Amino acid sequence: MTEVKDLIIIGAGPAGITAAVYAARKRLDFSVITFDIGGQAAWSGNIENYTGYQFITGPDLVAKFREHLDKYSFELKENVEVTGIEKAEKAFIIRTSSIGDISARTVIVASGKRPKLLNASGEKEFKNKGVTYCATCDGPLFARKDVAIIGGGNSALDAALQMMKIASKVYIINNLEKLSGDAVMQEKVRSSPLVEVLNLSRVTAIAGDKFVSEIKIETEGKTSTIPVQGVFVEVGLVPNSGMIDFIKKNVFGEIVVNCAAETSYPGIFAAGDVTDVPGKQIIIAAGDGAKAAMSASRYLSTH
Repeated sequence: MTEVKDLIIIGAGPAGITAAVYAARKRLDFSVITFDIGGQAAWSGNIENYTGYQFITGPDLVAKFREHLDKYSFELKENVEVTGIEKAEKAFIIRTSSIGDISARTVIVASGKRPKLLNASGEKEFKNKGVTYCATCDGPLFARKDVAIIGGGNSALDAALQMMKIASKVYIINNLEKLSGDAVMQEKVRSSPLVEVLNLSRVTAIAGDKFVSEIKIETEGKTSTIPVQGVFVEVGLVPNSGMIDFIKKNVFGEIVVNCAAETSYPGIFAAGDVTDVPGKQIIIAAGDGAKAAMSASRYLSTH
């Protein structure tokens, strides 16, 4: 007979890791299935708004998360993608890309979000050839080069703050009238003579030979070409919620949850950026993960 776990946690970003810590302390029989450890937190540069740390980098914070996680004994499945979640009698079946099916009485979906594509000409052709979606991962490859950062929110400004320390020139291409990221981040970005902000602008094409050499932009009806060797796409994120289709989602594909991290289907919980909870922040995701684990434990004790 197939083993049925108490709980499966999908994802190991701040929400999933915190849920795992709470599930372990509740002595639940659970597994964590994830493609990687850290999620978007691992992509972050400087973090200055996580309680307890005046300053810490994303990778360092993720290392702290992993260190905490390693204090507990449970099953961790890395480099695994969840392809589907199905209902079964008194349980759920979690379909995976490489380790077969797993059954559990409850599920916490903490799968986060993935970068939204720019959908400009040349983006796909030059992916990993100058086009990237992670300044923390790939930034050092563009030291002493001219780069363009596409977007105007916090993720774009975070990328700019990282790149202005090592790049020769940083262009921020923002399609809105003004930047939308935090005021503190905007001030730091604007203080650098290496950074040029181009508002009301959109990228229409990315071009080059073997690698990126330029972008074409349109600014208030006028077109121009900017020579760059790197393009960092930071135009938003898409929730990784496609593996489940029997719970309520909003128009953005985010999973709708209540204040206890419960979804519209009993036994399925969700936490972090994959949900419709406002404020996509590391600390909020961590708190949601704690709530989801406590709610799952409470559900298990009454069903």
